[in-house]
Amino acid sequence: MVRLRVNGEQREIEIEPRRTLLAALRLDLGLTGAKEACDMGNCGACTVHLDGEAVYSCLVLAIDCAGRSITTIEGLAAGGKLHRLQEAFIAADAFQCGFCTPGQLMALAALFDRVPQPSDAQIMRALSGNLCRCGAYQHIVQAARAARDR
Repeated sequence: MVRLRVNGEQREIEIEPRRTLLAALRLDLGLTGAKEACDMGNCGACTVHLDGEAVYSCLVLAIDCAGRSITTIEGLAAGGKLHRLQEAFIAADAFQCGFCTPGQLMALAALFDRVPQPSDAQIMRALSGNLCRCGAYQHIVQAARAARDR
């Protein structure tokens, strides 16, 4: 049994020691926003926050998250209001198929939490671990800049 704080709520799940955080979120908690793609930490589709830091949930064991705070894309919006990055993504049409969008948003949100007015270089560095097969990078960066400049 492991106790996790997910999106502000205490959750208890019984898991095998080898289960990844990604699998626990998707299969045990029904939080499917973090996507399973490469399962090797190469694509960023599974990015979540662990104690405020962006991590690839496919590389983290769920059991190692006991007592820690996890935020998924489902918990990014607060009080029914979209995060400024989510609003900016919509306004800039910063997604096509949407598969990479949760990971892109979570990577940027971790940056914006640490640096409210990030430089272009910081934005690019935050996004460097997230792949988009549709090639929407220009719109993603445009959305990040718009969120920064609000």
